[in-house]
Amino acid sequence: MPLLRTILDDLAAKARWCYGQDTRRDILRAACTDGSAAMVLYRLMQWSRRHRLAPLEMVFNKLNAVLCNCIIGRGAEFGPRFVLIHSTGVVINGSVRGGHDISLEHQVTIGAERRQSPTLGNGVFIGAGAKVIGGIHIGDNARIGANAVVLDDVPAHHSAVGVPARAVPPRLGRAA
Repeated sequence: MPLLRTILDDLAAKARWCYGQDTRRDILRAACTDGSAAMVLYRLMQWSRRHRLAPLEMVFNKLNAVLCNCIIGRGAEFGPRFVLIHSTGVVINGSVRGGHDISLEHQVTIGAERRQSPTLGNGVFIGAGAKVIGGIHIGDNARIGANAVVLDDVPAHHSAVGVPARAVPPRLGRAA
């Protein structure tokens, strides 16, 4: 997917998160919110890596850290519609892999333990202050609660809450 299309898809996903729709006006508004600059710098870093432009990749990585207080390792890979709701304090290891439609709040850490990093499925939400550590898998459409410390796999469609986090199955019959 071309770089500009990827960035626009990310910003449209953020507009849907923030405003419930993705009109041109909402996308422009989302582009001006906290976290959007970090999203764009991450995509530029990812593009530079794919095109083997290591010095440029490093520049975008450092700009993200200095300007946005967001550290995303240079090898981290996320699919389309990656949303940083707030970017301050986000730390992501360079060997993390994530699917599409990933949304992260502020102060999230997705890190390695013993050189093993998490993989995230599609449609994952990680709440403010959560820590996801080690060679674990977070299933599709899983939700990680605020300040949770996730050290074990989380099945698809489950939530993880607490310290250490425990997986909670979806509630049946919950009102939409």
